[in-house]
Amino acid sequence: MADILVLYYSQSGATEALAREICKGVDAVGGMSARLRTVPAVSSVAEATDNSVPDTGPPYATNADLEECAGLILGSPSNFGNMAAPLKHFFDGTIGDWLRGVLVGKPAGVFASTGSLHGGQETTLLTMAVPLLHHGMIIVGVPYTEAALSTTTTGGTPYGPTHVTWNRSADALSDEEKQLAQALGKRVADIAKRLAD
Repeated sequence: MADILVLYYSQSGATEALAREICKGVDAVGGMSARLRTVPAVSSVAEATDNSVPDTGPPYATNADLEECAGLILGSPSNFGNMAAPLKHFFDGTIGDWLRGVLVGKPAGVFASTGSLHGGQETTLLTMAVPLLHHGMIIVGVPYTEAALSTTTTGGTPYGPTHVTWNRSADALSDEEKQLAQALGKRVADIAKRLAD
């Protein structure tokens, strides 16, 4: 089995809900397995630290996860049209991996969540793609052959799956949001498998 790293940061559960649907898509591809990871929150107080293992949920990502994965799918809530600081902080610590080229040639996708329809989803997806491009990854989106992309009235873009919370429970994904998340997981896993062959 080859692993696809599904790496995310979530504040209210919305991005995590998308991540779990993406994992279903990855796991649907024979010979591929999702490796779900998150990152700890960051603090504006330099002395503050977080436990090395979270109390609940998936483990925190390490640089070994990057080296061992066959592909990466990265997710974040939108913070003023950018990825969340904890993800940026994690990638700022991957200079050694960049120098060694551990992600070069591997497929990657991105996903995001916002509280409103025009909450910066697409710019957030693009900000997450930038460090992946610098790492030499092959960016994978959601093609319009995915029917849900043309019918969704909630989240979803060709850059990657998204979730719009509106006034719903943060983790209450629409059917189209679930379909698009699973489609990206399948697509990245399938491409990783083809590249390995």
